[in-house]
Amino acid sequence: MLDQSVESDFSEVFIIQKETSVFLRKSSPHERSAKLLKLRSWIKKNQKEIQKALWNDFKKPEVEVDLSEIYPITAEINHALKNLKAWMRPKKVNTPLPMAGTSGKIKFEPKGTSLILSPWNFPFNLTIGPLVSAIAAGCTAIIKPSEFAPATANIISKMISELFEPREIAVFLGDVDIASSLLELPFDHIFFTGSPTVGKIVMKAASKHLSSITLELGGKSPVIIDNSADLKDAAEKIIWGKFMNCGQTCIAPDYILVPTELQQEFTQQCINQIQKYYDPTFKGIEASSDYARIINEKHFNRLIQLLKDSEVKGAKIEFGGKFSSVDNYLEPTLISNISMDMEIFHEEIFGPILPILPYKGLHEAINLVNSKPKPLALYFFGSNRTHQEQVIQETSSGNVVINDCVLHFLHSELPFGGVNNSGIGKAHGYSGFLEFSNPKGILKQRIGFNNVTLLRPPYTLKTKQIIASLIKWF
Repeated sequence: MLDQSVESDFSEVFIIQKETSVFLRKSSPHERSAKLLKLRSWIKKNQKEIQKALWNDFKKPEVEVDLSEIYPITAEINHALKNLKAWMRPKKVNTPLPMAGTSGKIKFEPKGTSLILSPWNFPFNLTIGPLVSAIAAGCTAIIKPSEFAPATANIISKMISELFEPREIAVFLGDVDIASSLLELPFDHIFFTGSPTVGKIVMKAASKHLSSITLELGGKSPVIIDNSADLKDAAEKIIWGKFMNCGQTCIAPDYILVPTELQQEFTQQCINQIQKYYDPTFKGIEASSDYARIINEKHFNRLIQLLKDSEVKGAKIEFGGKFSSVDNYLEPTLISNISMDMEIFHEEIFGPILPILPYKGLHEAINLVNSKPKPLALYFFGSNRTHQEQVIQETSSGNVVINDCVLHFLHSELPFGGVNNSGIGKAHGYSGFLEFSNPKGILKQRIGFNNVTLLRPPYTLKTKQIIASLIKWF
C-alpha cells in the first residue's frame, strides 16, 4: 500500500510540472542546450560513481559501464546539442494548388509533462536516454527508475536533485506501487522501457487519459546465419552481443538459426569465442572480471528453470550450464536439440542462454521467425545480397542489422524501437525528439477573397462544377 504522504508529494510535483510545462513551450535551443550541458558535465565528473553503482547492482564491469551506459548517453547529448536548433526550427511545407494563397508550416511544440519508467538491465542508459529527448523537446519529466537496481537508482536521484528543480525534473524511488500511482496521473506523454507484459499495463493506464506513449519492449530477437556467412566473424560478434551484460539486453540475440550442415562448425566457433572473451587463461569464467551477474534471485531462478525444462525435454548443453546461487552466476551457455514444446522456445530468455537451431533452407528460417511475435531486432549474417534483401523484405522487426548485432543502438541517426509486440514509437536522436514533441500544423490564409470563397453556400451549379473538378484533377 502506498504511503499517502508519498502520493501527495508526486501529485504536487506533477501539478507544478504541469504549470512549468506551459512556460517551457517558449524555451529556446540555448536554454535547452544549457540543461543538456549540465547533465553531460555531471556524468563525466561522476563517472567512477556510476561505475561503482552498477557494480554494486549486478557486478557490471567498468568497461561495459563505459561502453553501454555512459557513452550512449554522452553521444546522445552531443548529437542533440549539434542538431537541436535545426530540430526545433519550424518546417515549411509545399502548398498544393487547391490551397493557393495559403502558406503552411509545422511547428514542433513540447508535449508537456512526461513520465519516464525505466528498467533494471541498463538502468542508467535507459533512464537518462529518454530524459535527453524530453529535455531537447522542452518537456518536464518525472522519472521512476527500477527498484531492482537500487544503487543506480540512488545515483540517478542524486544527479537530478543536484542539477534540476522538481518543477522541471524529479525522481521518485520505490516499487511497483509508486509506478502504478504515477500512471494514474494524466501525463501528456509516457515513455516506458520493459517487458511486453508490463507494456500492456502501461498502455491500458495511458488510455484512461489518452496520453501518448512510447513503449520500448523486447521479444525474441533472432539471428539467421546464411550459408554465405563467415562463421568466425559471426561468432565473434554474436557472442559479444549475447553475453554482454550477462545476456540481460533487450536486443541481445535470443536464438540462432544456422544451416544444418554448418551447425557443428558454427557451434565450435562460438565455444572458441566464449573461451577467448571470458576465460583466456583457463581459470574459469566465474573468476572473470569482465562477466556480469544476473540482477537478482528471482530472475536467476527463472533462467535456471528454463535451462532445466530444456534439459528434461531433450536439449543438449553444448557449452556451459554451470551456475551458483551465491551471487546469481550463470555461465555462458549454448544449447542445441531444441523442440517446440520447450519453454525457452517461447519465452524471451533475457539471460546468458543461447539456443542454436538448424534449418534446411532460408524459407524455413524466415517462416520460423514469422511464426513468432515481431522482434525488436533481427540479425542476418552472410554476404549473399539476395538473401539479405529477402530477409529484410519478408520479415518484420523493429530494426535489422546485417553482419553485426546490437550496434544499431549506438547509431544516432537511426530510429530505435520495436513494432507491435516489441514496442510502439521510436527513440534516439531526432526520433526521440519527435516522440516528446507535437508536430503542430499551422496554416495562414490571406484576408478577404480566396479560393475557398467559391465553395461556400449557396451551392450553385458553378460550385458543384468546381468541386467536381477538384475531385477529378486534384
